[in-house]
Amino acid sequence: MKRPIVIAAGGTGGHFFPAEAVATVLAERGHDLVLMTDARHGRRETGLFKDRPQYVLDGAGVAGKGIGGKLRGVTALLRGMLEARKILKTLDAAAVVGFGGYPSIPPLLASRMLSKASRPEMVIHEGNAVLGQANAFLSRFSPLIATSYENVARLPQGSHVTLTGMPVRAEIEALFGQTYAAPTETVRILVWGGSLGARVFSDVVPQALAALPFGFRTRLHVTQQVRAEDTDRVRAIYEDAGIAVEVEPFFNDVPDRLKSAHLVIGRAGGSSVAELAMAGLPSILVPLPIAASDEQGANGKALQDTGAAWMIRQPDFTAAAVTALVADLLTHPDRLAAAAEAARRFARPHAAAKVADLIESGLKS
Repeated sequence: MKRPIVIAAGGTGGHFFPAEAVATVLAERGHDLVLMTDARHGRRETGLFKDRPQYVLDGAGVAGKGIGGKLRGVTALLRGMLEARKILKTLDAAAVVGFGGYPSIPPLLASRMLSKASRPEMVIHEGNAVLGQANAFLSRFSPLIATSYENVARLPQGSHVTLTGMPVRAEIEALFGQTYAAPTETVRILVWGGSLGARVFSDVVPQALAALPFGFRTRLHVTQQVRAEDTDRVRAIYEDAGIAVEVEPFFNDVPDRLKSAHLVIGRAGGSSVAELAMAGLPSILVPLPIAASDEQGANGKALQDTGAAWMIRQPDFTAAAVTALVADLLTHPDRLAAAAEAARRFARPHAAAKVADLIESGLKS
């Protein structure tokens, strides 16, 4: 029987979407796949893994927690590691591939507890410009590391690193190379909040856009992701200002929204930055301020340094600041077009296939 490849990923889409993109390529190449994930999302009832073996392991994060929380987190991770070791011995896996975050720790550490004869290859992918806490720990054990950025902080000295880019969903990859048309009449702004901290966008962006001159407001069409409890409040601000708006907690058609957007406002997570680059879109980025290693700040700076984005730290992300910046961009649409071209140059297409190539390069015969 063919030895399966274990995909270790869970939690938010920022970790799971790239894992699923790589798994899709591996499945197309004929590999058997197994998912090891965490209880935050649990079993995947849709998508690639729906009809494939899945294991939900114990585990918990420890970053940013007090002593008691760290102890509980470590205890849960140890339980998950013992569960994973037992499963891996039965699976006889060819490789275990982690995509960051604490759900990747139990399976990857467990793989190092097996005998050398039966030990699967270990591969990690880092989606940010700074090695995340989990990957920083795991990287000392992993012979193969895939990165999304040319320069990644905290990599161990002498580690074997391959620049692959950030795997994105096929629907997003299909946007690569699309022509950006600077806005003329209608200006489409997409505001997405990410999995954490969306409220700051609900508090700031509607007030900022409502303060624009009337001639700008009548040209806007805003699509904004908000928390359910903020929907009515946010919609009312836009409608009172005469701004066309769509407000929802979640959008199922993000690729289509990206295809038609002129400007995106949101967080600077690894997946978000990769999707913006793939779609060739200018953006205003507000890094998540509570990230343990300021990964989003490093991501945003990398994009800003190319001229593709404007990064604003959250303490400076005020309605007045956003009003001024958006007014300037609408007055000078050539700046948007130049940023879109810079974003397109920043993109690294076919990343999922490159990560799959790296995994296959380490497989034992």
